Amino acid sequence: MKVTKQTTLRASGIVFALAVAVSPVMAAAASDSENTVINANIGSTITVATASPVTLNLTPTASAVTSTASDTVTVNTNNTAGYTLTLTDSDAVTTLTTGADDIAAHTGTPAAPTALADNTWGFAVANQAGFDATYSTQNSNDSYSGTFAGVVASGGSAATLKTTAATATNDTTTVWYGAKVNNSQPTGAYTGTVTYTATTN
Repeated sequence: MKVTKQTTLRASGIVFALAVAVSPVMAAAASDSENTVINANIGSTITVATASPVTLNLTPTASAVTSTASDTVTVNTNNTAGYTLTLTDSDAVTTLTTGADDIAAHTGTPAAPTALADNTWGFAVANQAGFDATYSTQNSNDSYSGTFAGVVASGGSAATLKTTAATATNDTTTVWYGAKVNNSQPTGAYTGTVTYTATTN
């Protein structure tokens, strides 16, 4: 009986030792985290387009006559502060010219526009600055009295046509041009060029 008891004890010890040897090691899980900020910086863009050219047909009579026509300026910008649209002549010469003959720029200003003097040309934007509330197309009208300003030379103090305060999609401005001539003005196709500049605010 003693032998049997000792054998049983040894056998139990062996089983216990094997159980310890094959038991898995349970390690605690480890982790870490960090945030990354994603920045997307979008710059301002702006485009300006015009329906150019503007054609004024004038046939003077015994009295001076005025003709007017409009241009449409279209601006697009993603700038949330909006844009400012300005106008100057494209160079230092503000006359409409053909050969040695010219039609002078009118002397009115946006703040104080006036009816065109004979043999001058000018521009206007309805309800802007001091301009009239409405303008319409005229063809050799001898009694038209709409008020205009003269364009300034490139590099001068540009005339502000519009200022906005938000993004713009196909935002349009109608700019009117007019010329008044009498029968002393020589015939010919007179030409000049203006520059619209749209700048983000």
